[in-house]
Amino acid sequence: MSPRRGVSTQNRAGFPVIDRADVIVVGGGHAGAEAAWAAANALGSSGTVVLLTMRRDTVGAMSCNPAIGGLAKGQLVREIDALGGLMGLAADATGIQFKVLNTSKGPAVHGPRCQSDKHAYPRAVQSLLASRPQIRVIEGSVESLELTEHGVDRRIAGVTVRTPSGGQARLTADAVVVTTGTFMRGLMHTGDCRTPGGRYGEASAEGISASLRAIGLELGRLKTGTPPRLSKRTIDWEALPEQWGDAEPVPFSDLSAGGWSVEGLACDRFPVLEQIACRQTTTHESAHEHIRANLHRAPMFSGQIHSVGPRYCPSIEDKVVRFADRTSHGVFLEPEGIGSDWVYCNGIATSLPTDVQDTIVRTMPGCERAEILRYGYAVEYDTVLPHQIDASGQVRSVPGLFLAGQINGTSGYEEAAAQGLIAGLNAARLARGEDRVVLGRDEAYIGVLMDDLVTKTPTEPYRMFTSRAEHRLLLRSDNAADRLTPLAERLGLLEGHDLGRERLARFRKRSEGLARGRAFMQRTRTGDKTLWQRCREPAFTAEALSVALRSEGLEPSVVRTLHAEARYEPYVEREQAEIRRRAEHESRRLPDWVDFVSMTDLRTEARQALAKFRPETFGQASRLEGITPADLTLLRVLVERAKRERVGA
Repeated sequence: MSPRRGVSTQNRAGFPVIDRADVIVVGGGHAGAEAAWAAANALGSSGTVVLLTMRRDTVGAMSCNPAIGGLAKGQLVREIDALGGLMGLAADATGIQFKVLNTSKGPAVHGPRCQSDKHAYPRAVQSLLASRPQIRVIEGSVESLELTEHGVDRRIAGVTVRTPSGGQARLTADAVVVTTGTFMRGLMHTGDCRTPGGRYGEASAEGISASLRAIGLELGRLKTGTPPRLSKRTIDWEALPEQWGDAEPVPFSDLSAGGWSVEGLACDRFPVLEQIACRQTTTHESAHEHIRANLHRAPMFSGQIHSVGPRYCPSIEDKVVRFADRTSHGVFLEPEGIGSDWVYCNGIATSLPTDVQDTIVRTMPGCERAEILRYGYAVEYDTVLPHQIDASGQVRSVPGLFLAGQINGTSGYEEAAAQGLIAGLNAARLARGEDRVVLGRDEAYIGVLMDDLVTKTPTEPYRMFTSRAEHRLLLRSDNAADRLTPLAERLGLLEGHDLGRERLARFRKRSEGLARGRAFMQRTRTGDKTLWQRCREPAFTAEALSVALRSEGLEPSVVRTLHAEARYEPYVEREQAEIRRRAEHESRRLPDWVDFVSMTDLRTEARQALAKFRPETFGQASRLEGITPADLTLLRVLVERAKRERVGA
C-alpha cells in the first residue's frame, strides 16, 4: 500500500521517500531557503515541502561576502520581509554591523545593509526552516528531472535523487523549484589550478545540467569570484581606520523592533549581537605592477575562463587593467563573525595564482604580515537563459518546473532570495490549482527583477540597482510593508504560523500610526506652513519631524515613512498619474497562440526578439531588446488582424 501524501518511508539505503510532496525545492542556498519558506506559507499546515540539499549543514550558507542588503539589494530584502519571507529575520538575528547606505541622498535610494556573522546566519536560516513542520530537509543530489508526457503536452512529475550512500530514490511532486546556485557543473579556478565544485570544499552538481538540456532548455555559462580571507590576528588591526555602522541601527524586518522568536532562535532585542567595526586599507601600486606582470597566469586573461563575470564587481586583476591610471583601490577588511579569526577582503576578488595573491595582500597597509587562510578563486557555472521562464519563475515549456537564483543568470544573495520567494509562492499555488502571482514594475523591486529577467538576455550576472526601477520614488525601503503586506495577507502567506500572525498585527498597528501621523501633520502649523508642507524643505529632516511628532508616540519607522511621503508627494502624484496612463498598455495581454515569426510586416529583428522572449503583455514587449515604438504600433495592428482571422476561421 502506498504511503499517504507527505508521509515518509525508508528505502533500503535508509533514504526518506516522500510518496508525493506538493513542492520539491532543489538547493538549500538563499533562493532555495526562501522558496521552501514561501511554499510552506502558501500551502498552510496541510502542505508538504521537500528541500533537497547536498549538505544539510550548509543550508543558508554565505558563500561569498558575509553581508545582506546594500543599494537596491536592501530594498529587495525589505520587500521579502513584507511578503512574509525569512531573509530579513535571519539578517536581523545575526547582524554584527548595520548601516543604511546613501543617506546623503533622498529616502528613495537609501539602502539598508548589514554585515552578518557568517556562521550564525545559516544556523538562523536552518532554525527558521525547522520551525515549519511542513518543510522536510533531505540530503541528496538531483540526477534528473522526471516529466509526464501526454502527446505534445508535458509537465514536471518529480526528481531522481542520488542518495548520500550512493543509491537512487525518486521523489514526486506537483511542482519543482530548481535553485542550484553556482553548483551546476561548477568549476573553481585559482591560477592554473582547476577544481570541480560550486563552493570551496563542496562538489559540483553534474547531472542536472544534462537533464535540463534533455528537456530542451538552452543553457549559458557565467562566472563569479571571491577574495582571499585573512587571519585577523596577523593584521595590524589597530593601525587601520575604523568603519563603524549606524549609532542607531535600523532592522530589515518589521518584526525585529518588537522582538520575535522560534525554537532555537530568538531576536528578543535589536541588535541581537555585539556590533563591531571593520577596517579600511588599500592596494599598493607595486602590487598593480606585479599583477600586470602576471596577467598571463590569470585565468580570465589566459583563456582558461571563457565565461563572463560581473562588470559591477570586477576582480582586482580586471580593475588594474580597466583603470590603469589608478595607483590604489580601496579594500574593506570585514570580520566574518563574532570571535572569528577570519577576515573577508572586500574589494580584491581574484583568481590569480596564490603567490600573486600573497603579494597583493602583503603590500596592503596593515597586512604586511597577514596570513591568508583561504585564497580567492573564480567559479564558472551553468545557467538557464531566462527568456525561457515567465515572470512567475515557471519554465514556459514545462508546467510545474520553476527556476530561481543564479541558475537564471543573477548575482547576489538578495536577488536569489527574491526569486526564490516568487517561485516558491507560485509553485505552491500551482499545486493548489490557484492562479499565479506576478508583481508589476510599479509594485516592487522584485517585480522589476523578474520583468528584467524575462525581457533581457544576460551577458553578465544580473545585479539589482536603484536605476533599474523607473518607479523608485514609490518603491522605497521604508514603505515596503505598506506596499506588499496587504498582498501577503490576501495570498494567505501570513496565516497558519505565529510569525505571520504577529507580522499582520504589527502592520495594522503601523497603518493606524501612519493615519494618525498624517492627520497630525496636516492640521499642525509651524509659521505659515503645516508640518506636512515643512517636510519639503531640505533642512527639515526626518529627525526634525520626529521631534515635532513626539507627542504622538509613533515608531521611528513610521516617522521615516511620513517624512518621505510628505517630501515626495508632488513627484509621487505625477508618477502615479503616469502609471495610470500606461496601465492599459502595460497589462494588455498578447495571445499565447500568436505566431510572431509569420508576421512578415514586422522587421526581422523585432520578429526574432518576440519569438525568443514570447512576451505576455504589450508592456513586456516594449522592453525587449530590438523593439521600437514603431514595432509596437504595428504589432497591435497585426495582433488584432490575427484575432479577427482566428474568429473567422
